[in-house]
Amino acid sequence: MDNAVLTRLKNAGLLSEQVPDMGFVSTGSFALNKVISGDYTKGIPVGMITQFHGEASTAKTVFATHILKEAQAKGYYTMLVDSENAYNPEFAKHLGIDPKKLIYAAPETLEDCFQVIEDTITAIRETDADTPIVVAYDSIAVSPSKAEYEAESYEGNNMQGAIRAKSTGACLRKINPLMRKHKVALVIINQIRNKVGVMYGSPDTMAAGGKSLEYYLGVNLKCISNKTSDLLKDDHKRVTGIKGTVRNTKNKCSVPFRECEFELMYNEGLNPYAGTLKHLEADGLVERNGAWYTVAGTGKKFQSKEFETLLLDPKTEGFEELHKFFGV
Repeated sequence: MDNAVLTRLKNAGLLSEQVPDMGFVSTGSFALNKVISGDYTKGIPVGMITQFHGEASTAKTVFATHILKEAQAKGYYTMLVDSENAYNPEFAKHLGIDPKKLIYAAPETLEDCFQVIEDTITAIRETDADTPIVVAYDSIAVSPSKAEYEAESYEGNNMQGAIRAKSTGACLRKINPLMRKHKVALVIINQIRNKVGVMYGSPDTMAAGGKSLEYYLGVNLKCISNKTSDLLKDDHKRVTGIKGTVRNTKNKCSVPFRECEFELMYNEGLNPYAGTLKHLEADGLVERNGAWYTVAGTGKKFQSKEFETLLLDPKTEGFEELHKFFGV
């Protein structure tokens, strides 16, 4: 390629000069990391928008919190946009968040939320051009558009939905180019609503953003948990957590339409090893025969209830290959 041609072009270059991998941030779940990136230790991509959506109490905010914690551990800038005004700082500290390193904002409208994200990115890049930035927006479904917020009464506000969808599209068109340019990972949390009058198929639809939001996502994840059968209880029948499934419905980093299991313990956070065995079996790293698993290559046998204990012990014989995968 003639360099004279490139010098005359603005905002253009060779594809070979682009950086395909700008880094990843772990989700706190090895199985989910595998589903998103194809690697147990990677996670959500820097330079793209990732969405967690689902019904209430399906660990969406907890996943975002674990991502912020992992980003802080890497020395990245972290920010939380809390439009729900329901974020629990004590629980965040319990999960490992350093509040002194977390930028916090609670804007009143959808447009203000995206504006404060853009302003924060711009301010950071004035002094630091390289360190990645991780932003969690919890949640876009709660943020009213300015038209809704400035309405004189609540009556008729439900007719402003199309305006909010248009506002979301406009905001995303403006902020999306900043993701890759400034090494930003944006995590958006969304809610589920039901379409009226649906008799066949799923009535689920996302609460905010209309159709436009899905097109801007690099990764789209649906959190699913049954409020009765998926409860985790202790020996005294007291609820201690939930389990569920994360389904990947869009992925620009790896194979889409895969899913994994997760476990959330209310006093501990996510179990990083939940759901991992199924993926190790699918990858051929372990083999299953009834209730017993065998590590491929070493012949080490174990049961699922022993897996986490054996994996966390670096002295476990026959687990050397698995230790490499998880950095034990």
